[in-house]
Amino acid sequence: MLTAHQPGQAVFRSVLPEQVEWQPFPAFPPAVRLAVMVGQPAEPGPYVIRVKVPSGVKLMPHRHPEDRIYTVMSGVFYVGLGDQFDGDKVEAYPPGSVIVLPGNTSHFHWAKSGEYVTQVTAIGPLGLEYLDPSDDPRGRGPHQQNPQQPK
Repeated sequence: MLTAHQPGQAVFRSVLPEQVEWQPFPAFPPAVRLAVMVGQPAEPGPYVIRVKVPSGVKLMPHRHPEDRIYTVMSGVFYVGLGDQFDGDKVEAYPPGSVIVLPGNTSHFHWAKSGEYVTQVTAIGPLGLEYLDPSDDPRGRGPHQQNPQQPK
C-alpha cells in the first residue's frame, strides 16, 4: 500500500542549526522566539517547531487543543501543570528529556535557571489559549493563534 507524503516531506532535506529562523510569535511574551522546522503549523497535519525562552521569562497558564511531544534541546525546561502559575510546582527537565502533553492540559513554563529551547512535535493546527485573558500578549483574549511557515 502506498501512502502519500506529508507537505514538505516528499524529498530529503535537512535543517542545520545555523539555518533555524527564529521569529517573534504574537501569542508569546515579546522576548520568546519560535522557529518552524517542518510542516505548516497553521494547517492540519504534522509539524515540528522550536521555542526559545530567555532566562527568567514565564509563560502563564495556557493550553493547546493538540497533543504535543516536547523534546528539551538545551537549557532546563521547567513546566508545571494547573490553572494557576505556581513556581513551587514546576518540574525541571534537562536536555534530552521528552515530555508528553495531552491536548487541553493546562500548564505553564518558566525559564527559571536560564534560557531553554524545546522542540515541539504535534499534529496541527497549532492552538494556544491562555486561561486568564489578561495573560495573553495578543491582548484579545483566548483564541487560537497559528504561526505561518517562514518565507
